Amino acid sequence: MVQLKELANERFSASICIDSFNERIRLDDYSGRVRDVIQSVLQEAADCKASKVIVKVRREHMPLFLEKGFRLEGVFSHYFLGSDAYGMSLFLTESRMNSPYWLKEDEIVASIQEKPLKKDQGTWQDEYVMRKADTQDIHKLAKLYDTVFETYPTPMNEPDYIQKVMEEGTVFYAVEHDGHIVSAASAEINDPYGHAELTDCATLPAYRKLGFMHHLILALEKELQSMHIYVFYSLARALSYGMNQVFYQLGYTYTGRFQNNCYIFDKIEDMNLWVKTPNES
Repeated sequence: MVQLKELANERFSASICIDSFNERIRLDDYSGRVRDVIQSVLQEAADCKASKVIVKVRREHMPLFLEKGFRLEGVFSHYFLGSDAYGMSLFLTESRMNSPYWLKEDEIVASIQEKPLKKDQGTWQDEYVMRKADTQDIHKLAKLYDTVFETYPTPMNEPDYIQKVMEEGTVFYAVEHDGHIVSAASAEINDPYGHAELTDCATLPAYRKLGFMHHLILALEKELQSMHIYVFYSLARALSYGMNQVFYQLGYTYTGRFQNNCYIFDKIEDMNLWVKTPNES
């Protein structure tokens, strides 16, 4: 479903992710001759019939990608050891460019940004237990994700997949109630560049008004800081008022939107980029 691949010759190297489920290719890192990187990535996109190519590029290389039809969608602040990465995309089909909810999503972000930041997030009730999850929780986590999401960009409803990403270093925190995990979130860590993506945020519908996600994200941030990771980002469903509000209230900055980014819930959706850096913490 997701294939990590290294492209290289005597002129360049590139790390890409071929994501067949979401019909996209993502360029995560590169070095060397940038025109060759672009040509190679576009050839991979043609070979696997991707409808979108997403790249994270350095500021000085943006004109080369613009020249090939890429457009800026979001900024990953401090992504490359303190230097910004510019999230640019090339759309390869007409349908992938069509986003019927864009104005509604703009209204959601604007509405959230008008709200004052709350200092008091309510009291924690003793019947709920928040803790770091481990491999003994993989079946409970898989059940949570299977219940919450009709469709998800990665196979989080499969215990083997959750175990694999845990073993690769992804950190999970969860809220447990009566022996069941009712809310969870994770952090995918990029050690070489010193940042982490906060992702896999899910809460059972009956528990969504209790503010668990706020506490889970804070717990993940604290864990990451103990590992000397201080730059955090997340891609939140642009139609989800609640998740976007969580990141805004936690001091994250909205830095763009990735159009028709991935399949989640019942359709392909736009995703808002939220970033938190040491200067904003």
